[in-house]
Amino acid sequence: MAIFKYPFWIFYRIWFYVLVAIPIIILFPFLLVSISREKWYPYFLNIARIWAKFILLGMGFNYKVIKEEIPKPKASYMFVANHTSMVDIMLMLVTVQNPFVFVGKKELAKIPLFGFFYKRTCILVDRSSAKSRQAVFLRAQKRLKQGLSICIFPEGGVPDEHIILDRFKDGAFRLAINHQIPIVPITFYDNKRRFSFTFYSGGPGKMRARIHKFLSTEGLTSKDTKALSDKTRTIILNELSHVSKTEKPL
Repeated sequence: MAIFKYPFWIFYRIWFYVLVAIPIIILFPFLLVSISREKWYPYFLNIARIWAKFILLGMGFNYKVIKEEIPKPKASYMFVANHTSMVDIMLMLVTVQNPFVFVGKKELAKIPLFGFFYKRTCILVDRSSAKSRQAVFLRAQKRLKQGLSICIFPEGGVPDEHIILDRFKDGAFRLAINHQIPIVPITFYDNKRRFSFTFYSGGPGKMRARIHKFLSTEGLTSKDTKALSDKTRTIILNELSHVSKTEKPL
């Protein structure tokens, strides 16, 4: 029976890129204006959220956000989540209502249309370059001082399919401690099952995110970075492990 699913999966992947492109083409003039000045970034973010909802709903993803604690509107946070799918960006945009900036890998800037705006609004990092990582740190500091939050996928990339949650890089936690802002762990439960990087897989259905209780960095120093990273990872890993044991695969 699997052979009959191949045409669906091919269409489903093509349909995703169509959905990514359509709003960008339609809203292109508004997007250009919104990125023309740094102070107008919140307007760009509002358009990006519309774009994200359009894609998620168009793909048949019934998303739901569970909140154990609600971020304060005018506070800055470090949002961190597990990274498993191309739709992680879209789900993060609808999960987090605070104005935030993504820190992401520079390779995504090569994607047509999407990449044009991605490289002008996100903080890009080349993880193979120590100079690039330092530049990211300085740019993130600037954005935090402007009252924005930061979003990082601390695994540093999408892990192999058999890995539930990869080891975390320390950059996000070191930055949070330096600025004394809370860590907000977020678990994406279903993204890997719905739209992973394995081509012949996935499909419409539920897509859940959980905002866990915040982890305070008050009084912590750089010596606490690893412990904070491990604590955050444990929260997300325990949640993912519990779900994988109680739910059937697609």
